[in-house]
Amino acid sequence: MPSEPTGRAAALRDARQAAVEQPDLRGAALRDALCAAADTWLAEQLGDEPGVALVAVGAYGRRDPAPGSDLDLLLLHDGRDDVKAVADRIWYPVWDSGVALDHSVRMVGEAVSVARDDLKAALGLLDARHVAGDPQLTSALREAVLAQWRREHRRRLAELHAEVEERGRRHGELAFLLEPDLKESRGGLRDVHAMRAAAAAWVVDAPGERVLAAAEVLLDVRGELHRQTGRATDRLVLQEQQPVAQRLGYADADELMRAVYGAGRTIAFACDEAWRRVETALRPPRRWRQRRSERRPLADGVVEQDGEVVLARDADPAADPVLLLRVAAAAAEHDLPIALHTMDRLVRESAELPQPWPAAARDAFVALLGSGPSLVSVVEALDQAGLFERIVPEWERVRCKPQRNAVHRFTVDRHLVEAVVEAGNLTRRVSRPDLLLLGALLHDIGKGWPGDHTDAGVQVVPQLAGRWGLPEPDVATLVTMVREHLTLPDVATRRDLDDPSTVHAVAAAVADRGMLDLLHALTEADALATGPAAWGDWKARLVDDLVRRTAKVLEGEPAPTGSPLDDEQLALVTAGELAVDVTGDRVTIVAPDRPGLLWRWAGVLALHRLTVRSATAFSEGSMAVTVFGVSPRFGSPPSPDAVRADVRRAYDDALPIAARLAERERAYATDVHRAAPPRVLWVDDASAVSSVVEVRAHDSVGLLYRLTKVLADAGLDVRAARMSTLGAEVVDAFYVVDAAGRPVADDEIRAAISSALLEASRATE
Repeated sequence: MPSEPTGRAAALRDARQAAVEQPDLRGAALRDALCAAADTWLAEQLGDEPGVALVAVGAYGRRDPAPGSDLDLLLLHDGRDDVKAVADRIWYPVWDSGVALDHSVRMVGEAVSVARDDLKAALGLLDARHVAGDPQLTSALREAVLAQWRREHRRRLAELHAEVEERGRRHGELAFLLEPDLKESRGGLRDVHAMRAAAAAWVVDAPGERVLAAAEVLLDVRGELHRQTGRATDRLVLQEQQPVAQRLGYADADELMRAVYGAGRTIAFACDEAWRRVETALRPPRRWRQRRSERRPLADGVVEQDGEVVLARDADPAADPVLLLRVAAAAAEHDLPIALHTMDRLVRESAELPQPWPAAARDAFVALLGSGPSLVSVVEALDQAGLFERIVPEWERVRCKPQRNAVHRFTVDRHLVEAVVEAGNLTRRVSRPDLLLLGALLHDIGKGWPGDHTDAGVQVVPQLAGRWGLPEPDVATLVTMVREHLTLPDVATRRDLDDPSTVHAVAAAVADRGMLDLLHALTEADALATGPAAWGDWKARLVDDLVRRTAKVLEGEPAPTGSPLDDEQLALVTAGELAVDVTGDRVTIVAPDRPGLLWRWAGVLALHRLTVRSATAFSEGSMAVTVFGVSPRFGSPPSPDAVRADVRRAYDDALPIAARLAERERAYATDVHRAAPPRVLWVDDASAVSSVVEVRAHDSVGLLYRLTKVLADAGLDVRAARMSTLGAEVVDAFYVVDAAGRPVADDEIRAAISSALLEASRATE
């Protein structure tokens, strides 16, 4: 039976707690203190027992534990009959202390046998460290495990590589996650362990200084995360980022995350390179006649050798400033890695590009940007070597810069590269594909400066494009693309396209059809690179409809009107009866017009746990038409028949929406962290016939219902509406008129409505 807590157990607990509670102990010093506390205590417990040894494995064996880490221990013995009693004397006090314990008791041969069949056990034993007892037992174990690992390295490294790949798919890339897992994500600590294991097989070199420094960053953050939360967690969630940043001396959470993301990228890049080296080393040896590998020309001064891009024998980076761009373009176009020795030469010897760039440099740069998905790995390689900053010096300002928005799946720099990749698929839609690629690269470059990123980008782009040697008209085009890169999606999702003011304002901003096509393609590329929540069929249809209408105006024709309804929806309108169509992620509700329909429909959808991702509301004759883009808040979609039934009850005022929503809201957690308070804006230049009131807030159950109910209670008629959900945030725009059909002009009335909308936005806080 387990013993009661004893003085020995309290001593272990107190020694570890003393280290954790010392505020000046951080990083490596904290890890050393945790190891020392455990080592000292364990040595005292084991004493001078012959024929046994305590061996630390895992994080404890590597001397990099965090406050919440397990004690990973192996009790080795030489066959003693009473080894169970020895183990109990150690394990029970550890359990009593409250310290998590991962333990085993084995002879050397047994441990080696387990390692042969269990990859996790083998990896742990590769980090075995002697703690107490007979050191010869530990040495025998280490030698046997290493010998077996090296002897069977082909099988074991193949297993390990498969595990690394699967873990990366399962946990995502550390460098591009809002809340990364510091250990399991691609670029996390387990990748460092995997590289060390590959090096232990004598197949590749051990991780270098940059990788070890990156691992130190993650270990330091992990240690403070454990200390901050009081538990063993490796996921750096949003609410812990600022406290951890303060403990480690970073200016703020953004500076912390830039360091974390930079470390993750360094580790991921090195890991990829290590596994390429492993694959090369494990290839069957060439026959003697094939030992001299062929060199295939790729570009001037650039060749392929052994599946890598290298410099030609007569290439001279110091005398050829465009060579760096030709190497990068060749690597991307042929989807090949740049050899490390070639990268080293380019770092050491490359001449600076003249300013402005010669035409050959611009051509090579555009070829690089237009190379497709392989652009990502090439830019990452250049970035890791510090070479991409030589091409775009402003890159340092956006490198690893986090985007605190759940819609964005990437940091700013990676988002820009992904946008270029997406734009490469759309170049046939525009007359200037080169400017589309360059615009995609620059559209968010302003996020590296304080203030509004669009305004900052407009200031930065002329200097940058001028350095590239672009003619003034092309520079002006890029400036317009950056200034207006949000125009089409914002207007399409937040403004009434049937209002002539809307389309004429867009036409004035884009000026000509060529620019309209560029912005259309950039909008799609930007959204696809942002993440799944930023683009979908409904949003694409709205943007396409806006572009179609704007093109007509640019051609000198009147602004087209008419709703973007398909044949099935038009048939519902023509029938002239209450009807509900649920098709996939779209809900269309057609009903004889009456006041307050919008809040009724919003309430019904909220009751059925449907999040409104986008919506539009307008009138077709005597019929009110509302089309919602929806997704289930949790679980599977509701029954279409149930939605239809509740819509009919709501129309007949037979559904207690408010009471049922209040009950539903109480079932949801309300302690959600909100980065900013809600805001209400009156947009006076958006329409000549209506007032446009825009609500920007954190999404919550029943929010759209509450907002539209406020407008109805204020006696306003919602002539049109656009609702846009971006991650956990919403921007809802309502075109409203008063009872007389006029815009709302009175400042006191506006203030009262704004106050009520703000209160509705905060109702669940």
